[in-house]
This record gives sequence, structure tokens and C-alpha cells, in this order.
Amino acid sequence: MVETRIPGYTGVMGMNTQEVEQNIGELSQALAKSSDPVLLAAFLRCLLTPAEIRDIAARWALVKALDKKIPQREIARELGVSLCKITRGSRELKKTGSAFRRILDMTGKRP
Repeated sequence: MVETRIPGYTGVMGMNTQEVEQNIGELSQALAKSSDPVLLAAFLRCLLTPAEIRDIAARWALVKALDKKIPQREIARELGVSLCKITRGSRELKKTGSAFRRILDMTGKRP
């Protein structure tokens, strides 16, 4: 293992699960405290690469499309995303207490 000064980072495989969860928790708490969508968008654009931003935007678009009952193959064709990602999104939407469903409800993006 490569020794680093960043806690939880192995230098080989990335961050360990505990460190990932801690950082996701910190980010989630910080994002939840903000009521400024302009600040959040700017933060995401600073944090993520343009490709990561496009990927996240496409995933959110597929969640909204699934909620509108658009067929999975049509979503794949129009958004250029894999059926695997769409199936995962569909499964997440069907879960009891789905975070996708709750966020859709919060944003008013439901059909």
C-alpha cells in the first residue's frame, strides 16, 4: 500500500468505504443546508468535470423520463445512455421510500 497524508486514501484503489461514506455524509449535510440553487450549481461545476456533469444530467433526465413512463429503449436512444443505467434507475424509483421519488416530489418534476 502507498502511504499518503490523506486519511483513508490507499493511493492504489482509491478511498476506503468508511472514508467514502464520511465524505458523502459531509457533502450531503452541506448541500442540505444551502437554499441557494445558484451556489449549488456553481459548487457542482467546480467539483465535477464537464463529462461528469453531463453524466449526472443524463441520469437525472432518465429518472424524469422513467417517471413519465417513457419506454426504456426510447430513453436510451434519446439520451444516449445504456439500458443498464435505465434499469438501475427504474429499480431505484420502485423502491419503498425511493430517494429518486422523494427528490422528484420536492422539485415538482412529477408528471
